Amino acid sequence: MTVLFLCRQNAGRSQMAQAFFERVAPRGWVGVSGGSSPAAAIHPIVVDVMREIGIDLSGRLPRKVDAPMLAQADRVISMGCDDPAVCDYPGRKVEDWSIEDPSAKPVERVREIRDEIRARVESLAAGLSREEEAAR
Repeated sequence: MTVLFLCRQNAGRSQMAQAFFERVAPRGWVGVSGGSSPAAAIHPIVVDVMREIGIDLSGRLPRKVDAPMLAQADRVISMGCDDPAVCDYPGRKVEDWSIEDPSAKPVERVREIRDEIRARVESLAAGLSREEEAAR
């Protein structure tokens, strides 16, 4: 089972969400991320604030979301539909978390965004676990 996290550049929000999901995902679930217009690299400030909490994103590269990623995803979550290309996938329901883009924000705000993403991902993982329990 796969959760696909989306944002425009795949250089901040969706990368953080994927990293958090990898840590708390229920058994059998994986997280992937992509962007409609990937940046050349993850935003350095995002790498820094994630490193502060023991998560190293320095080796990751932004990826463009493509048809196979969408096809394999059981859940698709946008960090913010500020770009119609991020949320407009015919035939796919995209859940929008409306999280502010950390690009060019002060470090204090990027930490707040990181913490908001972590809380939402932890809630998502807990909900998926409850759904699996109920299905048994």
